[in-house]
Amino acid sequence: MAATFLPAFVAIIAIFSIFLSPRAKSDGAFFKGLSPDGRQPSLITLIFSQVTTWIFARSLMNAAILGYYYGLWGALAYAAYYLSFLTGAAIIDSLRFRHGCESVQEFLRLRFGGAGASCYNLVIAIRLVSEVFANLLVIGILFGSDGSHAYVIAILGFSAITLLYSALGGLHASLRTDVFQMGVFLVVLAALVAVALTADDFSFATLLFKPFVIDDPGPVLLAVALLQVWSYPMHDPVMMDRGFLADRQTTRKSFVHAAWISSLCITLFGCLGVFAGAQALQGEDMNAALTRLLGETPMLIFSAALVVSAMSTLDSTLASSAKLAAVDMGLLRPTLANGRVAMALFMAAGLLCVFFGSKDLFAAVAVSGTASMYLTPVVFFSLWRDWRDVPLWSYLTSFCVAVGGAALYFTESSSYSNLIEPLFGVSHKYSKLLLISLVVMAVGCAAFWVGARFPFRSSRTPQPALE
Repeated sequence: MAATFLPAFVAIIAIFSIFLSPRAKSDGAFFKGLSPDGRQPSLITLIFSQVTTWIFARSLMNAAILGYYYGLWGALAYAAYYLSFLTGAAIIDSLRFRHGCESVQEFLRLRFGGAGASCYNLVIAIRLVSEVFANLLVIGILFGSDGSHAYVIAILGFSAITLLYSALGGLHASLRTDVFQMGVFLVVLAALVAVALTADDFSFATLLFKPFVIDDPGPVLLAVALLQVWSYPMHDPVMMDRGFLADRQTTRKSFVHAAWISSLCITLFGCLGVFAGAQALQGEDMNAALTRLLGETPMLIFSAALVVSAMSTLDSTLASSAKLAAVDMGLLRPTLANGRVAMALFMAAGLLCVFFGSKDLFAAVAVSGTASMYLTPVVFFSLWRDWRDVPLWSYLTSFCVAVGGAALYFTESSSYSNLIEPLFGVSHKYSKLLLISLVVMAVGCAAFWVGARFPFRSSRTPQPALE
């Protein structure tokens, strides 16, 4: 049954997605998500688009896996990242309606010159490639073992389908298909939760099989998430792009509703992993435990949820990739043809990472989130407190420390290095991540404070007055 259900399910979702993706005829539709008659997206469209593009296939897998190994606290730690919608709402509101900027790049260019925008573009380009990679990787895992024919064919076929309908309509197509895909996902998730609640071995007490211990990996990762949510949304171009599509009230409401809906969905999915972890046999992995507890048919539904989330995330990622290359960075002229070329290039980069890169799903989140922390002092001081006298060296210091911290975490978690444990006595990778995150935030904020209080005139970027 599995051999026919998933391919058939993918085909049905793909056909409907292509049907809902009218060919874009203007730059406004392709890059800004406008309807053919120039209307902005509705509130429900923005809410569903925000939620479904942030509930990645990778996110669902991570939430379930963290719940399996670290209990409810692991699932809640991953759900805490979805508080980014609330901080993201405040960031967007300040960018648009306090500073009068039409993109993050415009704000950074005003405050820190071309170098400020270039550092940001580098980080979010890596972020976009990692999203393509991670979601394609999950699709491959669903269909076969790493390197198998089924694995390779599934990844290549899925990427071709998603690229096809994304290239047809750009951001407008992405918004339309997000609504459909979110509806399907909610039905699938409701079915999964209903099956789990009626399972013989389920009880709410099983969700607390792991007690709260402050230095266990779950609570530690929760602390990491609470540190990273201040900057995480600003480095996510998919979220930021959707913050510039509608009027102020619609935008605010969409972010607030997306916060609680996505947090609830991720927590529920994570609890499936918690349930499996509480009932797992010795040496049994999460998928095997869930299959034993729920049955094969519910596990097909589990896989279907991952397929829908992967497709919705990929089309949005490609739309943001096109906008980044052609509009925000200006590498290409903002034409429909060039936007489609940019999509193809980002998809190709993601495929290269799948077949030749790391297979650690959470590492991509952690590395990306740590690198994004260079924006924490930008948000705190430049954006929200409107400090206009922060010099470029402060910004570059924050950037270099964050990127260095992200690289250090990658080498430590992949066992390429072991520098932190001998110095600080910290052995678990999430404890190392917490330590790195604290240092990155402290150094970045200190650099901004020192730079603003004791500026070196020669390195300060001119601050144009905003009307």
